[in-house]
Amino acid sequence: MPTIFSKIIAGEVPANIVAEDEQHLAFLDVRPLKRGHTLVIPKREVDYIYDMADEELAALHVFAKQVAVKMRKVIPCQRIGVAVIGLEVPHAHVHLVPMDAIADLDFSKPRVKLTKEEFAETAASIRDA
Repeated sequence: MPTIFSKIIAGEVPANIVAEDEQHLAFLDVRPLKRGHTLVIPKREVDYIYDMADEELAALHVFAKQVAVKMRKVIPCQRIGVAVIGLEVPHAHVHLVPMDAIADLDFSKPRVKLTKEEFAETAASIRDA
């Protein structure tokens, strides 16, 4: 059964896409820890990130780096934090979270509420960076 991420890749579910190449997709998390919180996924559906071949895993992280560099240009923050949780959706993914403190990567915190327009503006600013 396709995951929600596979449905995003197929265009069946809308997403605020910030970057894409042949093997990867990056889009804003709909329940962000901070404005700009982005998910980076392989287009090939694989449940557990460490089940990926070494080359695929390396490529995913290189793509994530490219996205993080763009994010840092337009999102005021000290760093772009990286987290791999892997329990929410059975499709390998990397969280990129703008952060100024360690607590910014606390996934038990309440999520930021953004309007549809704020999501669109944020995605466009990262894409255009």
